[in-house]
Amino acid sequence: LAIERAVAINAVLRASKVCQKVFQSLVTSDTVIKKDKSPVTIADFSAQAVVNALLYESFPNDPIVGEEDSGSLRGDSGKELREKVLSLVNNALDTPLGDKELLDAIDRGTYAGGARGRMWTIDPIDGTMGFLRGEQFCVGLALLIDGDVHLSVLGCPNLPIDLKAPEGERGCFFVAVKGQGAFQRKFSSTEETQVHMADISSPSVATICESFVPAHSSHEEAAEIASLLGITKPPLRMDSMCKYGAVARGDADIYLRLPVLKDYEENIWDHAPGYLFVKEAGGIVSDIHNKPLDFSLGRTLKANKGVVVAHPKIHGQ
Repeated sequence: LAIERAVAINAVLRASKVCQKVFQSLVTSDTVIKKDKSPVTIADFSAQAVVNALLYESFPNDPIVGEEDSGSLRGDSGKELREKVLSLVNNALDTPLGDKELLDAIDRGTYAGGARGRMWTIDPIDGTMGFLRGEQFCVGLALLIDGDVHLSVLGCPNLPIDLKAPEGERGCFFVAVKGQGAFQRKFSSTEETQVHMADISSPSVATICESFVPAHSSHEEAAEIASLLGITKPPLRMDSMCKYGAVARGDADIYLRLPVLKDYEENIWDHAPGYLFVKEAGGIVSDIHNKPLDFSLGRTLKANKGVVVAHPKIHGQ
């Protein structure tokens, strides 16, 4: 999968740069106070269009399961938004797109998923509130073959290279190919370093990583679980799939995503890229009933509830 790996890294890098550009030019302190999500919308569409256009160039027959469709960019009502997106996308691509090609690129992401053949899944901006706060967000891309994740790339533009030096250099890429290990590289370099889960023998010394926003995962239940396991360290809270990367490289030991709504189904694009990265770093990923995550059932993880990530020595507990 060497070609796929190179194309995926290039696509995520370009999409991440588009998101950074949107943040620098469109997000103000006012945006966050008003809970104005329009910059996220622009970044979401632009990042998905960039990734889908680049995937189509190299792998025209591969379908894509993406988060967005082009509905709100069409017609007169979508003209202003469409022009902003088109200009960002064409800045990021070597071959510029026209209006129709832009809409087509975004709509390549409407595939229904399933258990057969090759498909990509893209989350153009995972962690919208983190993006708006200038904190953690992620561009996530994964290649699935027959329902199994074979390649993943996570672009985390604001994640410190070393979490112990939060003021230091930021911008991490996490890359994994099934059976080949998990690697980190900086946005500023092509050099890769292999990463592993931190070795741990007892859950009581662990740090739990969880969602920043309590609407996404129950903080109360996580605190109860922590107290039952004798965990005393404060949780590491961050938005987006950056959590998978943080746990895989040893910034924390456990990632819990505990369902807040009974009938909520997780989207495959929110977990496929992180799932493979943790597995290749030596971790176990299951749902809250200890069932493996099943990516073969369409656009959501219908058969699973929540996510539990930990080192094999403590995952069972």
